[in-house]
Amino acid sequence: MALSAAPGCRAGERGPRWRRPWKLLALGLLSASSVLAAAPGAGAMSREEKRRLGNQVLEMFDHAYSNYMEHAYPADELMPLTCRGRVRGQEPSRGDVDDALGKFSLTLIDTLDTLVVLNKTKEFEEAVKKVIKDVNLDNDIVVSVFETNIRVLGGLLGGHSVAIMLKEKGEYMQWYNGELLHMAKELGYKLLPAFNTTSGLPYPRVNLKFGVRHPEARTGTETDTCTACAGTLILEFAALSRFTGTSIFEEYARKALDFIWEKRQRSSNLVGVTINIHTGDWVRKDSGVGAGIDSYYEYLLKAYVLLGDDSFLERFNTHYDAIMRYISQPPLLLDVHIHKPMLNARTWMDSLLAFFPGLQVLKGDIRPAIETHEMLYQVIKKHNFLPEAFTTDFRVHWAQHPLRPEFAESTYFLYKATGDPYYLEVGKTLIENLNKYARVPCGFAAMKDVRTGSHEDRMDSFFLAEMFKYLYLLFADKEDMIFDIEDYIFTTEAHLLPLWLSTTNQTISKKNTSTEYTELDDSNFDWTCPNTQILFPNDPMFAQSIREPLKNVVDKSCPRGISRAEESLGSGPKPPLRARDFMASNPEHLEILKKMGVSLIHLKDGRVQLVQHAVQAASSLDAEDGLRFMQEMIELSSQQQKEQQLPPRAVQIVSHPFFGRVVLTAGPAQFGMDLSKHKAGTRGFVATIKPYNGCSEITNPEAVKEKIALMQRGQCMFAEKARNIQKAGAIGGIVIDDNEGSSSDTAPLFQMAGDGKNTDDITIPMLFLFNKEGNIILDAIREYEAVEVLLSDKAKDRATIFKGKMVPNYIIDSNLEMENMDQKSSESDAHKPNSEEAPSDSQDAGAVGEEPEGGGESSAVGDPDPLSAASTASASVSMAQEDPHTSGSAEASAPEPACTPGDSQPQEQNTQTEATSKAHWDSKVQPMESILADWNEDIEAFEMMEKDEL
Repeated sequence: MALSAAPGCRAGERGPRWRRPWKLLALGLLSASSVLAAAPGAGAMSREEKRRLGNQVLEMFDHAYSNYMEHAYPADELMPLTCRGRVRGQEPSRGDVDDALGKFSLTLIDTLDTLVVLNKTKEFEEAVKKVIKDVNLDNDIVVSVFETNIRVLGGLLGGHSVAIMLKEKGEYMQWYNGELLHMAKELGYKLLPAFNTTSGLPYPRVNLKFGVRHPEARTGTETDTCTACAGTLILEFAALSRFTGTSIFEEYARKALDFIWEKRQRSSNLVGVTINIHTGDWVRKDSGVGAGIDSYYEYLLKAYVLLGDDSFLERFNTHYDAIMRYISQPPLLLDVHIHKPMLNARTWMDSLLAFFPGLQVLKGDIRPAIETHEMLYQVIKKHNFLPEAFTTDFRVHWAQHPLRPEFAESTYFLYKATGDPYYLEVGKTLIENLNKYARVPCGFAAMKDVRTGSHEDRMDSFFLAEMFKYLYLLFADKEDMIFDIEDYIFTTEAHLLPLWLSTTNQTISKKNTSTEYTELDDSNFDWTCPNTQILFPNDPMFAQSIREPLKNVVDKSCPRGISRAEESLGSGPKPPLRARDFMASNPEHLEILKKMGVSLIHLKDGRVQLVQHAVQAASSLDAEDGLRFMQEMIELSSQQQKEQQLPPRAVQIVSHPFFGRVVLTAGPAQFGMDLSKHKAGTRGFVATIKPYNGCSEITNPEAVKEKIALMQRGQCMFAEKARNIQKAGAIGGIVIDDNEGSSSDTAPLFQMAGDGKNTDDITIPMLFLFNKEGNIILDAIREYEAVEVLLSDKAKDRATIFKGKMVPNYIIDSNLEMENMDQKSSESDAHKPNSEEAPSDSQDAGAVGEEPEGGGESSAVGDPDPLSAASTASASVSMAQEDPHTSGSAEASAPEPACTPGDSQPQEQNTQTEATSKAHWDSKVQPMESILADWNEDIEAFEMMEKDEL
């Protein structure tokens, strides 16, 4: 963010305890002096043009507001096609959408503080009098707690905030005596019965007259609510408590937030979409930044700003780290599963996530904000409006557009942060599209289908509450305002709450000392006190350099410009590097990648990601070559995804004291012996090679000869490791993942690919073990020295393992029934992967590789989970180049260096307990219940995805 450091705090420090919290931040409402000025000749919009557009916004608002007042008031909303008011019960039900309507003149209340922002103080004074005189909050009607809070309670509090400001100025509202606040308090008490749950999470609906669970309430039987529904209360409820001195509202809102935080998925730090209000169990386990969760994240950060409680910032930072780790796939934001965050939950995005770039601006993370915003703008330019949902290849998924304001909100924040006139042009486009496609004689009508331009008889209250507010502020200068907007914070409905509430009626303990927070190694989190020099280079072209590669992301076209042969600089013309030719072991190729702005990132789950930052390229021509290279990688990845996927293999420890009872799920290789064609498998004692990475000639061949070699992943290609140990006389090889803690329990298996050359010379079997499974073998070596294993396509029963061999007496004498059970378990094991592969294969026909081309930050990621094929835009890859950990590893064809997604279904494991002192080894084997639970979770996840698609 292009912000000055807040008074009393240095960059990298937290501010004082909110004597005047984040005054200069004010959630992006910055003074013109704090914004980076556009350079001369950078296409700056003239003051006259800005004023003309500002006046146009005022005229558009008048058109919408006057038609509501003339044709709809006192109804909740205007129906602009039929020029009448929408009264609940008199119109056909629209389902949950109607829960926002409570026969309380919703649009008028939601518009109150917009009138003041747009300098319509006389109209505001008249509107307040109408609300006080006409609005009844004691209606026998069931409403959404969430919508009533943000629209009505927020509208009353926002109206009260600007009313007392105007009264203090001495010209308007001199008669005002807190009437709107009294109504807000009355409404607050009507919402409190919804919180009568053991968890503290509110019921999703409440009857304004009878509360919940009352015989006449017609509500109170619900069990689930959305995360945003329960987590978007703190600003309004805390403001009500601070204004009135009644602490109960803030207490209830804090309790709900605390409960959600405690129920987050601890390994991923993500939250699901819906939660059981009684048990706290996640009902929908997908997670994103769009519908159902969006404003929960927003309110954590803004609660820190308004209330000065460090715990809210710590929670936000923890969640933000998880969002950027799992959900953010620049420029996309894709939902994932909270328990398996590397698995995408859907192949489309909803329009509500358009608020997120604005929140990132407030956070101070401006690059991804620019990238996602630009991607959204390209979608808008293609369809005139942002569809309610669109796919990862930017096709319409849900065609409606109810005139949502989130994109305008992010546009406003980005302009305030960058001062880039580009965002004024974006705002101008929004104005033109609204007038051209949505304007009707009686207001503005929502789009029923953005593809056809058909209308819906609907003009939601948020259109007046937010859209015109953000558009007017985008073009307004400070002198155009009658008050200092920086003294206020925006709620999620764009209502204004004064920052001085932070020091008023503080009756709540600020710190939740019982909660532990994750220590995050991210200097981004030090940006609590924004500093221009740290967050935003003194370069007015900075934002443009990030946007430029995304200009054609939707149309998937990459204009070429002049050829490299015409480039006059450099060492002479060179053809661009092709993805199919890329070799990570070739230093020249790595240098070309660097010149094209392509970097390689090793992910913690073992995957490797290729990312292209156009701004890091040596020239615009190199940036274009980088985009083309990434595009080819994605296409190559898509092709590789369609290649035959090998099922998982088994590593069975057969020596004392295991005797075949420990079976480890292993990833296969696309080269070497095919264990499925050698039913006996390969059996031998294991030996650790030197050097451990296996990337050069083995120095202890005498220890490896006629044994199965153990080696560490990384530093070179898998095929190179195989050749080195085969030359040393090994009869097989096991590559152990070097990512500490990785496990087949939680991560999908890899297939080890070749090196792009002929691998027929490799004849020994090679298998891949994650770190946890590999350590079981290494620990066994340390304790028992001689450890024998069997490499096979599936686990063998003990009769097969010890056929013709000396078998310990206690195994021979073991209970026959137990032996038969073991054998049945082993037999069923052969069928389990096949039965599970069917849904995986059917999903594989999905949109893998439907990856946007181009991009400010082009990214190709190998997703090794076959189940994710239909639900991810990330390219699943088997890089026929190298081991993912080589210095030149890439991710799409260089994509998933040396690793491709394998079948992630683990082999059924024998967990019969040995009656020996070494029985603790069996505890390290994944129990069948756990395996089945994982399968059930995946099945449940895909059933939920199918519902979402429908």
